[in-house]
Amino acid sequence: MAKLKITLVKSPIGRSAKQRITVKTLGLKKVNGSVIQEDTPQIRGMIAKVSHMVKVEEL
Repeated sequence: MAKLKITLVKSPIGRSAKQRITVKTLGLKKVNGSVIQEDTPQIRGMIAKVSHMVKVEEL
């Protein structure tokens, strides 16, 4: 299965609680921090909810 590199490019400060929780659930902690996740429909859905705050690369 493909992997995704997800990078937080904007701070979740001042965003809704659901968006902050989604960022935390993806495993992101700091701005410019990255995580590697499997490419699943659940992860894609979370990325869609916070797409304005993250950058996604396929590995």
